[in-house]
Amino acid sequence: MPLSTMKRVLLKLSGEVLMGDQQFGIDPAFVMELAREVKTAKETGLEICLVIGGGNIFRGMAGAAQGMDRAQADYMGMLATVMNALAMQSALEQLGVQTRVQSAVQMDQVCEPVIRRRAERHLEKGRIVIFAAGVGAPYFTTDSGAALRAAEMNCDALLKGTSVDGVYDSDPKKNAGAKRFDTVSYGKVLADDLKVMDASAVALCRDNNIPIVVFSIREKGNLARVLSGQGVQTIVRN
Repeated sequence: MPLSTMKRVLLKLSGEVLMGDQQFGIDPAFVMELAREVKTAKETGLEICLVIGGGNIFRGMAGAAQGMDRAQADYMGMLATVMNALAMQSALEQLGVQTRVQSAVQMDQVCEPVIRRRAERHLEKGRIVIFAAGVGAPYFTTDSGAALRAAEMNCDALLKGTSVDGVYDSDPKKNAGAKRFDTVSYGKVLADDLKVMDASAVALCRDNNIPIVVFSIREKGNLARVLSGQGVQTIVRN
């Protein structure tokens, strides 16, 4: 499906992009810039779901690597994603965009539980839905959470906004000669371990025929360009 004809997408943002130029945490000014990008995309008529990672605050696997219990560390990472979701909700609503946060870990005082039909209704009413806390279970990344929600919400594509402008055959930060793919198959991503998303997320998108669009979210206006089919990106598809 051409990107310009999509009706509903899930946008996955890494938690690191919320740091801006900081080393840690949330940069409110940069979050507002991201919110403007999302608002511009929504104004094209798209229905938008969001999933945001938590690596700017706490990453479960990093905690486990330092001796923490993996499950406990993952739950802490889930809470970090809720904090990021609330920050993005605040920024979007300051711009006049109605937004709802649904968390896979129930915390009724600050957000809704994940209820698919309720999320569908929010989208029908023109609201943005931010899904937080991954899949609600340890040992799964927010990439897996994004793929699950994209399938659950019948999204036309999963857009992954990162710090690089697509998928390369090797790390472009370490290899100046790395080649960027315009399109690449799910099978090649998995076989060559191309680090687009974790394997379970890629497999879930493959099984549900959901294209993964990888692009740089740090370039101003790039989300709108990618959605119009003009921006630099890599599309992972069958």
